[in-house]
Amino acid sequence: MELRALTVGVALTLGAASSVVLAAPASDPTEPAFRALYKELVEVNTTRSVGDCTQAAEAMRRHLLDAGIPEADTQVIAPSDRPKDGALVALLRGRDASLKPLLLLAHIDVVEARREDWARDPFKLVEEGGWFYGRGSSDDKAMASVFTDNLVRYRKEGYVPRRGIKLALTCGEETPEVFNSVHWLTTDKPQVLDAAFALNEGAGGELDAKGKPVALQVQAGEKVYQDFDLSISDDGGHSSRPKKHNPITQMGAALARLGAYQFPVAINEATRGYFEAQSKLVDPKVAADMRAVLENPKDDAAISRLWDANPSWNGMLHTTCVATMINGGHAPNALPQHVSANVNCRILPGEHVADVQKTIVRVLAEGAITVAPHGEIGVSTKAPPLGADILGPVRDVADTIWPGVAIVPTMSTGATDGRYLNAAGVPTYGISGMFHDAEGSHAHGLNERIRVKSLLDGRQFLYELVKRYADAPAGK
Repeated sequence: MELRALTVGVALTLGAASSVVLAAPASDPTEPAFRALYKELVEVNTTRSVGDCTQAAEAMRRHLLDAGIPEADTQVIAPSDRPKDGALVALLRGRDASLKPLLLLAHIDVVEARREDWARDPFKLVEEGGWFYGRGSSDDKAMASVFTDNLVRYRKEGYVPRRGIKLALTCGEETPEVFNSVHWLTTDKPQVLDAAFALNEGAGGELDAKGKPVALQVQAGEKVYQDFDLSISDDGGHSSRPKKHNPITQMGAALARLGAYQFPVAINEATRGYFEAQSKLVDPKVAADMRAVLENPKDDAAISRLWDANPSWNGMLHTTCVATMINGGHAPNALPQHVSANVNCRILPGEHVADVQKTIVRVLAEGAITVAPHGEIGVSTKAPPLGADILGPVRDVADTIWPGVAIVPTMSTGATDGRYLNAAGVPTYGISGMFHDAEGSHAHGLNERIRVKSLLDGRQFLYELVKRYADAPAGK
């Protein structure tokens, strides 16, 4: 998943003591087994370059089989031409077979990590100063381990939910341009991931300066990722004989116009809930701007101040398109013959790629520049509803672990595998219960980490929350 910006809280002071002991408190007899499962998963290299998702999927499958889940209810599935891109799909059967299952989705592939760049071996789980370190320790093997552990515990306890609970540990979320198993499964084998709704990554929790949980996020919907290729050509010539039109200056002027343009603000259920909740947690002046934008989406001054305060807030309010790469010219003493640029757009749910393309063409106002979508065209989907059936259980369980914590709906400005599930008709919500400080998890970067307490609290939270959802009456 792409980096999620935190909006509340400041960095904690980390302790200096270090340890590699994965000991568990005596109060929870199931914790040692979870820690061992988590360690095993983190230490399986699942990078695109040299890793093996199938190995990780098979390792987690063994835990399910050892817990007593029938072999027929588990499978590791991959395309015949991609044997290392396996995904684990398993089912804990429910009492009512007529109900679609609840889907627990997490990806087990990770971003590349070089040992020489890290302070610790990225593929060895290290516990140090109250944190776990390792590639994937947060993104997304934390949730993958917790969801696998959920099924293990439920089976061992003899728990039978009202609706079935389906687990999917998938591959390729970090490199969808190469292969993504959620996309493949929803396209070629749609029944495999079919569900009433899904829980996924995409939202966590926020800590204040003292490490107190202040906001628990629930993500509903995410922006559509779409790149556009911009291109302009000319026959060039000698630089001593400049022409009135130059592809570099034409492209530059057009991109300047695009950079100055702001798509209209469009507030959906998730973003309204987010700003309403955040306005109770932030500085009063910032809160006033949040309320002003909710009351008047055309309040440009308030929008600009929120943008200055946090670019993520601006990204939640409207579609954004930004130039990210440019290339042009072929010699220092020659007029350019070709200039190209990449514009990256993050499109609000419900808006269509084709409409955004038309807006880009209009704003560029340069007929010589062609604009074409790059790669797979993103699918526009509406944000899933955030009713009492989703938020009620979150509130109930959160109050038993973090009394008084704010529940904050949110919409992701990045991209997760939820985009494929939402497009396939499976409403998908980002809920982890795993809290971070303002510095975050370092996901995709050096020395990725998660607080030990955050992981264990998130494990407790998801264990109880999944039960609430799975036991809810039909139609709830």
